[in-house]
Amino acid sequence: MTSEPSLYDEPGVGWTALLWAPLFALAGLLAELATGGPVHWLAWILVAVGLVAITVPWVYARRRYLSLEVTADGYRQGRETLEATRIAEVLEDEAPVGSRVLGGGWTIPKKHGEVGLKLEDGVFVRAWAKDPDALREALGDLVRARTTES
Repeated sequence: MTSEPSLYDEPGVGWTALLWAPLFALAGLLAELATGGPVHWLAWILVAVGLVAITVPWVYARRRYLSLEVTADGYRQGRETLEATRIAEVLEDEAPVGSRVLGGGWTIPKKHGEVGLKLEDGVFVRAWAKDPDALREALGDLVRARTTES
């Protein structure tokens, strides 16, 4: 799906989150320098490296499972991809209770809003985004563009 320009996307989290660990270690180092006590240079370097090491998988997982992208070809939500031709309608309200959540999860992630979709076979599914209105608009544009081409 990356061959087409993106109509809307959310990366899940930016790689800049890896800067938190060195900044935390720097704050600790500066606190030691300011208090005039012994400065543990090696310890703070190891803290920064260790925190970066445990943050990398977290960032990778969030970028893989919480990202989404809408292109002219279709819609990718986490691990799942829907071709544009499969989306029949973008609902104004939420999908019916019990509808499957797109992306491979059991529920919509916290801090994300729902966008209901009706697929070509009549099945309702639940898409989600941090900005559900923008996602609803992008998916609506995708469906309208496909129906005007037909």
